[in-house]
This record gives sequence, structure tokens and C-alpha cells, in this order.
Amino acid sequence: MSRSRAEMIEATRAKLIATARQAFRQAGYAATSMDDFTAAAGLTRGALYHHFGDKKGLLAAVVGQIDAEMDLRLTAIAEQAPDAWTAFRDRCRGYLEMAAEPEIRRIVLQDARAVLAPAPGASQPQCVASLSALLQRLMDDGVVQPADSHALARLVNGSLADSAFWIAEEGDGFERLAHALQALDLLLRGLLRR
Repeated sequence: MSRSRAEMIEATRAKLIATARQAFRQAGYAATSMDDFTAAAGLTRGALYHHFGDKKGLLAAVVGQIDAEMDLRLTAIAEQAPDAWTAFRDRCRGYLEMAAEPEIRRIVLQDARAVLAPAPGASQPQCVASLSALLQRLMDDGVVQPADSHALARLVNGSLADSAFWIAEEGDGFERLAHALQALDLLLRGLLRR
């Protein structure tokens, strides 16, 4: 019986996240009514409060789900690359390209930034760790100039994150994306060992 209760709890959480994700994508966080999306999910406000505390907690859960999907996509991009340098470069480019996607743009880069406002320096630890490992491998292979891989990963991650926010701002994100990709290639070439 506890297993079916656990399954019901997980199903309720999943339904709230899926419904909120769709509402946030379509209308944005601020314009999404808790009553409207809980009704659309066939649930009550009480279910929202029980599982997520409030609308802000639900946004954090939606962002967490999208972040996990982005990480899987970036990992797949890197795994398809013919070598470590291409994997690193393509992963960085892929992240910037995702910033122009409507759902990521609105939920992760606009609404989450405004509502969840991470503390300064609280960059995504798994992204930094992943970039650090890739950079260390490139240094070990003599492809990239030697440096502290963690410090370099933080700099690259910070540059990517700030560029993604810039791409996601109102206006022509695709023109900004093209400029950011060109600048990224120039920046990354500077890491190569001569």
C-alpha cells in the first residue's frame, strides 16, 4: 500500500510540474494563476502547497527539470564529438543555442532569474565540474594551455551564463546568438596551446 501511495504522490508532483511548465512557457510565471493551472491539472491549491510550498517552489522544480534535460542534451552533444576539443567547443555552443529556445528563454533565463534570483557566485556546480573535467582532459592531452581547470571552468561557465541571459533578453535573440557564437569561437581559440 505504501508503494501505491508513493506512486500517487509522484504522479501528483509530475502532473503539477508538467502543467506548470506548460503554463509558464505559454504565459510566463507572473501571468500564470495558481488557481488556473491547478484546475487544469485537476488538482487543488492544497496539492501545490503540499508538494512545493508555493508557486515559487514549483517554478524551482520546473527549472530543475529543464536544467536536467539541458544537461542530458549537452552530454549527448559532447559524446557525439570526434575528439575532446570538439566536445568542449560543441557543448559550449550548444548551451548558447539553447538560450534562444522559447521555453528555456522564458522559464530558465527570464522568469527563474527574476523570481529565484540566485546568490552571486552560485553558478551551477555540476556545469562547472563538467567543464572543469573537460578542460583538465584537454590540458592533460596538451590541447589547451595549462591553468587551474576549476578557475578556468568558472570563467567559461560565467561567460556562457551571462551570454545566455543576454541572448534571452527581449529583442532579436537569434542575432545576438550569432554574435555570441562568433565571439565564443574567438574566446575558445585563445585557450589552445600554440
